[in-house]
Amino acid sequence: MNKPLILDGKKTAQAIQEELTRDLRDLKERGVTPKLLIILVGNNPASVIYVNNKERACRKIGVEVETVRLSENAKANEVADTIVKANEDKNVHGIILQLPLPSHLNEFSLVELIKPEKDVDGLTSVNLGRLMLGKPNFVPATPRGIVELLVRNSIPIARRRVVIVGRGELVGKPLANLLLLHGERGDATVTVCHSKTEDLGMICQEAEILIVAAGRPGLITGDMVSDGVVVVDAGINRTEKGIVGDVEFDSVAVKAQAITPVPGGVGPMTVAMLLANVIKAAKSSV
Repeated sequence: MNKPLILDGKKTAQAIQEELTRDLRDLKERGVTPKLLIILVGNNPASVIYVNNKERACRKIGVEVETVRLSENAKANEVADTIVKANEDKNVHGIILQLPLPSHLNEFSLVELIKPEKDVDGLTSVNLGRLMLGKPNFVPATPRGIVELLVRNSIPIARRRVVIVGRGELVGKPLANLLLLHGERGDATVTVCHSKTEDLGMICQEAEILIVAAGRPGLITGDMVSDGVVVVDAGINRTEKGIVGDVEFDSVAVKAQAITPVPGGVGPMTVAMLLANVIKAAKSSV
């Protein structure tokens, strides 16, 4: 039976955080303590978990973090005022508006209020536009983490055929643009699939690197992939069996050259790249 390389996000993220600790030490010697402000509206269970993970990771390496918790019924002007105040605070280097927001709030218009130089989630039109133009500044943490995980595990990207399943704003779309950038971290041939794609299995079989971020547990099965494929599962689905990805791990792993576990694959990399973005923002402020 094939034993694929397990792309251990925890181990890779730990190495990155150790590197960031050195950068952090240099900043503090210059009198700068990076600070992240998180705005959490409501009590979405998944969002609460994500925020707790971000807080824990920041404190672990010495990044200051503050979470502003607003009620589920918070009005748009209340959220906007919180963002504007953080924009003007020189001690705040990164701002995250935790998504999704309650349905009565307009996510796009509120995210757009964040100054691009403090947009450590990389979701403002300025930062997404720069990525599309091939001149990225802040890149969304999950796509950046996926690329970093591949690179640090010596998996080449350039000139390879990559299939992305999922066209979401947080992963699929920015990741496709990231993989199209010039250089060894890009230069891939990219296909993006989505809910309206016909013959998904046939397209996935063409992938040398398959990245799945569709939010559908077990969507990709062993009969949909080719031998030797590298599989990155960015799905996090809470089911009766616990947390599972979008990839049916057992049937796909026997054909894969390398594969991420869920949990413990992409998730830790997302947090590590968020920390990297906060420290980058702090450096730029000096």
